[in-house]
Amino acid sequence: MVWPWGGEISFRRIKRYCGSIKQLAGITRFIYAEGKAAGLEAAEVRTGAGFRFVVLLGRGMDIGLAEYKGIPLAFYSPVGEAHPKYYEPSGLGWLRNFGGGLLVTCGLTQVGTPCEDYGEELGLHGRISNIPAEEVGTGGYWEGEKYVICVQGKVREASAVFGPHLVLKRRIWTYLGEKRLFLEDVVVNEGFTPVPHMLLYHINIGFPVLDEGSELLAPSRRLEPRDEVAAKDLANYRTYQGPTPGFPDTVFYHDLEVDQEGWTQAALVNPRLNMGVYVRYEKKNLPNFIQWKFTNEGNYVAGLEPANCRVEGRVRERERGTLVVLLPGEERCYRLEIGVLASKEEIEIFREGIKVA
Repeated sequence: MVWPWGGEISFRRIKRYCGSIKQLAGITRFIYAEGKAAGLEAAEVRTGAGFRFVVLLGRGMDIGLAEYKGIPLAFYSPVGEAHPKYYEPSGLGWLRNFGGGLLVTCGLTQVGTPCEDYGEELGLHGRISNIPAEEVGTGGYWEGEKYVICVQGKVREASAVFGPHLVLKRRIWTYLGEKRLFLEDVVVNEGFTPVPHMLLYHINIGFPVLDEGSELLAPSRRLEPRDEVAAKDLANYRTYQGPTPGFPDTVFYHDLEVDQEGWTQAALVNPRLNMGVYVRYEKKNLPNFIQWKFTNEGNYVAGLEPANCRVEGRVRERERGTLVVLLPGEERCYRLEIGVLASKEEIEIFREGIKVA
């Protein structure tokens, strides 16, 4: 691995230059102290290459702030970081606690439009993002000549006695000198009855990566608008406007091509800045890619969202025959990579790799 300041990264070289690896990179755990975020546990990760992100340990181990060399990558809503005690599960109450950030996990038993399924009232996007993690571990270690920086833990969705009992085992890691992170989730049904399982990775990109002229790069073999609103914008699905008064909630469903290993990828890039954010993921258990465009004033965001479902709620997923159900003891594994494209050359290599003109 190349040192960001020239030469090769090695254990011996780091030891010669630095009394502590924390001079360059590492993890700092902290607790927010004011406002709605007061009491929220988190961990800041620095890679030493200008890539910095915050894992919200008290919010499903999601990722809030993220930046590269001081340039923000993620959208932040007016709500900001908030403790899970402010979560409202009914209807659209999820939005009252949606601060944005680089990654928000939606699920584990409901994603999308509020609905009623077999008499159970289900709010927007489920509960998992508002559950604190347990058995959390953070740290760094040498793996050969690579320095690994890692956060891991469990998020237990057991919202009621006699109800579903799903456990999300999450590991997020990166390496010294990198501008990308890796995520592996294992979702296990630890109960004794079959449980519906819906999961969506809500990756939220904001200004300045998102701006007028930004574009989506994705190897789409099929594209479908969610509704009439999206159908009107179908010809412009790849391109983004500046902040637009009254811009509607617009969603497209993509079926992406995969490489020989079964992985696919998509990116939002800003040609003016020569910068972008990409997600690469294993498609096997995440067959859907959902593009969310919401370029309104004040709430200016682009969503890149791998998922095992669509966003019309569990009852619609059941009606379509596409609802995933985990049997007792059954588990599913999900693997993603989120990173930065930091130059015109990197964007062109990405574009060529997915063969987008």
